[in-house]
Amino acid sequence: MTTFRINRVYTRSGDTGETGLVGGDRVSKASHQVQCYGEVDELNSLLGIVRAELQLTPEIDTLQEVDGVLEYLQQELFDLGSELATSPGNEYPGMWKAQLSHVEVLERCCDRYGDGLPELKSFILPGGSKLSSHLHLARTVARRAERTLVLYANEISAQGKSLNPFLIQYLNRLSDFLYVLARYVLVQEGKTTPLWQPERDRKLPFA
Repeated sequence: MTTFRINRVYTRSGDTGETGLVGGDRVSKASHQVQCYGEVDELNSLLGIVRAELQLTPEIDTLQEVDGVLEYLQQELFDLGSELATSPGNEYPGMWKAQLSHVEVLERCCDRYGDGLPELKSFILPGGSKLSSHLHLARTVARRAERTLVLYANEISAQGKSLNPFLIQYLNRLSDFLYVLARYVLVQEGKTTPLWQPERDRKLPFA
């Protein structure tokens, strides 16, 4: 196993608004590439919050398995961020790359936690519990990262380069899974899913 040592957090190399990529290239911190892996990092941080909240519910056995799944995905998101920080053409031997098998694992997760959920008769509103709300927030960050990734893919396509297509598929399935999981945890917590109501059925809580 390779041992990493990070002895100093600041390097001053990014003080001019640029950052270094895997392979040594330097790009603007405002580039779509950097925005994308930054949003993946943001998503990973949110999953850390979700896992911390899961540790507050040790009495719900089914949610402890969810914690293990999220830890697995946090590790994978770190690898995903590394691939996003590597420009096409700078790949190296043994580099982790998103593959169909990674997408299929997320589909299996959707099936495992989605089967048996109550049938939806309306759109749902984020909420119901703190845990579910944070999963919805993570879902929206995953969607944002996916949109930024599409922008980056279009950008390099115009340069005659191509991006690993499984990256977009991965983020798409991950956001699907987080949606399923937000519903699943509410059921496990014994709480009601907030549903969207047409305007005619909405009532203010005051006259």
